[in-house]
Amino acid sequence: MADITAAAVKDLREKSGAGMMDCKKALTEANGDMDAAMDWLRAKGLAAAAKKSSRTAAEGLVGVEVSGTKGAAVEVNSETDFVAKNEQFQTFVRDVTSVALELGDSLDTIKAAHLGGKTVEEVLTTNIATIGENQAIRRARRLEVSAGAVVPYVHNAAAPGLGKIGVLVALESDADHDLLAGLGKQIAMHIAAAFPLALDESGLDQDVIKRERAIATEKAAESGKPADIIEKMVDGAIKKFAKENALLSQLFVMDGKTPIADVVAKAAKDAGKSIVLKDYVRFQLGEGIEKEVSDFAAEVAAASGVPQPTA
Repeated sequence: MADITAAAVKDLREKSGAGMMDCKKALTEANGDMDAAMDWLRAKGLAAAAKKSSRTAAEGLVGVEVSGTKGAAVEVNSETDFVAKNEQFQTFVRDVTSVALELGDSLDTIKAAHLGGKTVEEVLTTNIATIGENQAIRRARRLEVSAGAVVPYVHNAAAPGLGKIGVLVALESDADHDLLAGLGKQIAMHIAAAFPLALDESGLDQDVIKRERAIATEKAAESGKPADIIEKMVDGAIKKFAKENALLSQLFVMDGKTPIADVVAKAAKDAGKSIVLKDYVRFQLGEGIEKEVSDFAAEVAAASGVPQPTA
């Protein structure tokens, strides 16, 4: 059986909101696996429904830039938030975003592009040496429409076009640009807050749906109801999950009652023009990256040979 540390229990408690003893039991049942422990808590009704933790697990910046009917978003990581405030680092993120806007999503293509006589990768290597901290271009995405607008939004911007959450909204339309810019910004702000997992239900990751179904099945089975009723309960839970996590069916955060698809449809009706929400990008700094956390007190105790409680 895995050794369940106090740090692991604390981490799970912060992520799930469940009680300490429940978190310890979940980790024990899951043999120390954090994701499995979270699923166990959710199946028992002891944790909130799953969305990736809003806590960032890496430092750096997300950059967004638009030009005409296309836009790009990139994430460049650093070891500390201090570097993210460095002007040299910020300039590099802006330059990389401009390269992605011109050349597209491929990281290999971006790294091979030239900046002031050097490749992007060579500039990155120089920055690592001069700033004294590891950095990496993690991901990039470009959106483009044939007509309309790609609208950018940075939540809590650290500098123009740079922050910890960057959003792009692609609206295909012949409507007035100012109207599209206003609509796009509202939708982008919604995306930043609501964290959709896909544009529509068909785009949801089937592995995620499979995992949600397994959790819902276990939870429904504890009701003691007949199998046919349990099946309906599970189907209902999956339908609710899909509705709440697909952008077009999410309820607009600004009124809490109107699906995003209807927000777009109303704007199109008012404009007298077709408006299609074609795609979106939401980059949150450190999303999905596990960051090693040092427990200084535990390290000191270990060095001195003092045993630590496991919660």
